Amino acid sequence: MIPDATPAPPAWRELLGPRHLGAAIVLAGGVLVGAVNIYLASSLLPTAVADIGGAGFYAWNMTIYLVAMVIATMLVSRLLARWGNVGAYRLGFAVFLMGSLACAASPAMPVLLAGRGIQGFGAGVLSGLGFAVIGSALPRRLWTRGNALMSAMYGVGNFVGPALGGLFAQFGSWRLAFVTMAVIAAACCAVVPRVLPRGERSDARAPVPAVSLLLVTAATAAVSLAGVLPGTLAMVGSTVVALLLMAVFVAHERRSELRVFPRTTYQAGSPLKWIYLTLGLLAFGVAVESFVPLFGQQLGGLPPLAAGLFGAAISLGWSLTQLGSSSATRERTVRRLRIIGPLLLTSGFLLQGLLQREDTPTWLVLIWVPVLFIAGSGIGLAYPHLSVAAMSSTQDPEEGRRAAAAIATVTSLSIAFGTAVAGVLVNLGDPSMLDSARYVLFGFAIICAIGAITARAANRSSRPEPADHTPLHQGS
Repeated sequence: MIPDATPAPPAWRELLGPRHLGAAIVLAGGVLVGAVNIYLASSLLPTAVADIGGAGFYAWNMTIYLVAMVIATMLVSRLLARWGNVGAYRLGFAVFLMGSLACAASPAMPVLLAGRGIQGFGAGVLSGLGFAVIGSALPRRLWTRGNALMSAMYGVGNFVGPALGGLFAQFGSWRLAFVTMAVIAAACCAVVPRVLPRGERSDARAPVPAVSLLLVTAATAAVSLAGVLPGTLAMVGSTVVALLLMAVFVAHERRSELRVFPRTTYQAGSPLKWIYLTLGLLAFGVAVESFVPLFGQQLGGLPPLAAGLFGAAISLGWSLTQLGSSSATRERTVRRLRIIGPLLLTSGFLLQGLLQREDTPTWLVLIWVPVLFIAGSGIGLAYPHLSVAAMSSTQDPEEGRRAAAAIATVTSLSIAFGTAVAGVLVNLGDPSMLDSARYVLFGFAIICAIGAITARAANRSSRPEPADHTPLHQGS
């Protein structure tokens, strides 16, 4: 046998076969419902406002949902310790179900926003659980496939959410959209005990890192407000406040015994901080697609539906590419993919920026789709391998669950920051839409390029794994 030969990775049919299909559906489904609902309500709100009023609270829909989602992801490891896998998942689906029904029954906008907050909390729990439970729900050799499937749900959700919301809004049935989400949550909740291991439970209640939670909540609220405040100066100021709060959060976590992220994140020589930073910069780039439909309509003359589909090209590239990139098993290949991913994302944004024109001709607009797809594929190349690397960063089971759950925290927080920064850059270009598009695309290219540096640092800090580990895990 050739010494460095690498066995073929498990096929997708093993993950989606009878033995693991139920677990895969619950893990991926929890992430999917949260991702779908980020943008679902945005498509429904114009119809909802016409029905129940509250136009002045329009912009708070996304803010409240994202803040609640980020808070919930930081509590996942404690929920697992208290309730176990099955109990924590049933709690997450139940909370999401209640929030969805509250939205469906809303007589006024404040009630709808409260429902969105409950929904967001449930979605955050489910998103964090997907990454935290995978270690006990699936064998080690399927971790990369499982992570690829779950992270693909973010891309699918970004595509399905606006489309599904638009479909229900088209027929004036915005309440039915939330009922549909509640039904899906109820169905998933019912099958949880049949497909997931119960997991270990502890009667000891771990203390909540209240200061860390407060700082991240304030930072998320500040950055979310940056996207809705009038005036560029106010938006920049709110973003700066959010960054300062995150700096205080990191300083506090380094000193505190009660923390959100694993202690290894802050240890010298640990690759975990670089892994999280790379994941965050990749997720940060997803925010561009929120503004692609605007550029498509204003610069390319596209109708709203076509412009929306163009915006989803990034998520499509992310989702499809990682399903294939998860086949990589050789350590050298995986390390390269971690670096190539941010570089490809950066290159796609740079090229897309160069393609922007006033009154863009149709033939040039059509080139946008493959370029945006390539940008999204950069996320798909690196994301599943970085996720497995985070999960595998410690041998302590509790710290491992915390490291895995933090993937969802980093992703949600980065998308919130990215959306705010994109909003600031759009305003900087005002009143020229061409300048706005170039500021966003070139600005994001510069920021996302840092991901190649952090990925390289993660590779340098990572130590080769023992020889008896399975090939899918070698690259982490």
